[in-house]
Amino acid sequence: MSAHAGPLASLIFASLFIAVTVIGFLAARWHKADLGQLHEWGLGGRRFGTLITWFLLGGDLYTAYTFIAVPALMFGAGAVGFFAVPYTILIFPILFAVYPRLWSEAQQKGYLTAADFVRGRFDAPLLAAAIAVTGIIATLPYIALQLVGMEVVLAGLGLNGEWPLLLAFAVLAAYTWTSGLRAPAMIAIIKDALIYVTILAAVIIIPAKLGGYGAIFAAVPRTKLLLQAGSANNWGGQSAYATLALGSAAALFLYPHAITGVLSSSGREVIRRNATILPAYSLALGLIALLGYMALAAGVGQMPAFAYGFHQFGANFAVPALFLKSFPDWFVGVAFAAIAIGALVPAAIMSIACANLFTRNLWKEFVAPTCSGAQEGRIAKWTSLVVKLGALAFILALPHAYAIQLQLLGGIWIIQTLPAVILALYSQRLHPRALFLGWASGLAAGTAMAGSLHFKSAIYTLHIGTVSIPCYAALSALLLNIVVSYGLSLVWPSRHLGTQ
Repeated sequence: MSAHAGPLASLIFASLFIAVTVIGFLAARWHKADLGQLHEWGLGGRRFGTLITWFLLGGDLYTAYTFIAVPALMFGAGAVGFFAVPYTILIFPILFAVYPRLWSEAQQKGYLTAADFVRGRFDAPLLAAAIAVTGIIATLPYIALQLVGMEVVLAGLGLNGEWPLLLAFAVLAAYTWTSGLRAPAMIAIIKDALIYVTILAAVIIIPAKLGGYGAIFAAVPRTKLLLQAGSANNWGGQSAYATLALGSAAALFLYPHAITGVLSSSGREVIRRNATILPAYSLALGLIALLGYMALAAGVGQMPAFAYGFHQFGANFAVPALFLKSFPDWFVGVAFAAIAIGALVPAAIMSIACANLFTRNLWKEFVAPTCSGAQEGRIAKWTSLVVKLGALAFILALPHAYAIQLQLLGGIWIIQTLPAVILALYSQRLHPRALFLGWASGLAAGTAMAGSLHFKSAIYTLHIGTVSIPCYAALSALLLNIVVSYGLSLVWPSRHLGTQ
């Protein structure tokens, strides 16, 4: 058994990578239109039907880092990592009930971003700018983590150093510039097919080699199979688990890349249909999570051949090590390609979403109010490139732990946009100044909670009387945000004063 894959795996990996690169460039000819216009380049002309939206949202939300990080959490921390499964199930009723209404507002009024909606709803450019900046900053470490996922896979192929990541970045930047959102939409179909093949092979072949699922669970330490028990005075691991699931569900579709995927669809019914069929990805995620337990049962963390990988990437190397131990070289190439392509798709969508926000809600709002559609398109393309460069520089310059810690903050930050983006869809009583102060309060409180934990965890224990309640900091900060937003809206009853 080698510490990394052989030449055949690298050849298959390279062949699949080249194939999706070609598809990325050919996507510019799909639904041919003027890709110099921002709504065509950044939203695909709002033409995507049910099937393409399903692949796009799946590729958008179930990323390479999901494939790496969820099993890694199960491998390192145990059952708490399974929170990712119920939270993805909770997402879809929210998607079904709320986001068709947001799509209708955007379609009727030409909005391309959530911040566009806030700007139009409240005539409050500073509040809209705050929503845009929050979205961009929360997304940047998310893009960086896609690159971490790719780095882990490249290391499994024996490709260490910066040049393989730089090459992958150059390819991503080139076809995103050329084809816009059409590129990840087309590539997502290939990506999902590869991932489903990999998952099915893994959940059948690996347990057979390890003696079945009974033997796998028997090999996992009891402390990693169960959550910390709660009590009357300390709600324990169950409280942390439940609030992580609820807070993550509330936050996920607020990320700019998720909203971009929703707004690119061709109609309200497309969104509703996707809310009913996207749970197929939750089933896949549950199976992906079990890879962490399989890696424990296989003992890959104790194998000398993988010592360097675990030293460099920690638990994130668990899945590549498991695949290297369990599969023949040719299938390792397929599996690693699935993970790497699973990094390219969301990274492209994320950079496009950030470019949309910057162009519409910062550049056009404050720098060039009279810029044309073609000028908007050019600015968005350059911004997308800068965003990718920033994420690349970030991941190359800093230890991976910093990216992971900042990604925890990303969830805490993005959820603070919920009152202005989602609650404002239904409430006529919210005042833009109150929303701005609520956003600032939630942002400050959530960051302070994470900071008190040295950014190593997002679970902050609330003390209410004699009761200790471990809670996801994003959720408790959001409650403060909502209280401030609604409380101050009673003081400022007029909605249209703005925050200028």
